Amino acid sequence: MAKTTITEPGQGGLIPPPRLVHPPLWQYLLGFALFAFFLVSLEGSGLARLTFADVLAIPSKILYVLNQMFPPSLERLGAVSQAMLQTLEMALIGNLLGIPIGLALAILSARNLTPHPLVYAISRLIVTFLRTTPSIVWAIFLIVAVGLGPRAGTVTLVLATIGFCGRFFAEAMEEVDPGPREALAAMGASTTGGIICAVIPAAMPNFINTALFNLEYTTRSSAVLGIVGAGGIGIELMVSIKTFHYDEAATIIFMVFVVVMGVEQLCASIRRRVMQEG
Repeated sequence: MAKTTITEPGQGGLIPPPRLVHPPLWQYLLGFALFAFFLVSLEGSGLARLTFADVLAIPSKILYVLNQMFPPSLERLGAVSQAMLQTLEMALIGNLLGIPIGLALAILSARNLTPHPLVYAISRLIVTFLRTTPSIVWAIFLIVAVGLGPRAGTVTLVLATIGFCGRFFAEAMEEVDPGPREALAAMGASTTGGIICAVIPAAMPNFINTALFNLEYTTRSSAVLGIVGAGGIGIELMVSIKTFHYDEAATIIFMVFVVVMGVEQLCASIRRRVMQEG
């Protein structure tokens, strides 16, 4: 909340000393409110009750867990690898099913393509709802609806993909130059034909980038969803930690790290190639 100064020319062209101007009252009130919210948040997070002895004990506890994790155990490598494969399958199916539905909703929720303002409002509301609801919440709800296992996790990733791709696909199509579509319409092309032949090809590089980012996200998410029982490698990780088999947990964590890094590097390579060709 910096104080400002005002200087005015004096007689004979001399500049008088700067005059101090105090910030308005609302800035003081806002600063006080933010500081009070910080203190309340500190208490709610539990950090306010953290003692100096607790802080000193943290390194020793971390070292104990690390000591239990190494060397990693390879006894259940086969089962862990199968669970990791299931995680990748969940992410892949989530993308393959969610991207087409997200594209359809994106067309309806793009301002320059939607057939009616009411359709725009409803489709935009659906996309926003799917995108803002955390994946863990969807997973818990779907576990109740369809049961434990990869089915709930896969449907969760489908919904997350629809929300993510629907939002950014719509924005990409809104930024497309309307000229080619208008030219096709002048030649007698239908609205659908203009979208397929002009809008989608122009937005395709952005579509690919968005889809690749979503694949990275769903790969990471699918590894976490198993912790709540939605299938994949997360179940193995949860069981290993709860049974204090930290050496098995280390194997799982390392495998997740390698796979996620591999997917990210693959997506980055494809993204660079698309940008160069685009």
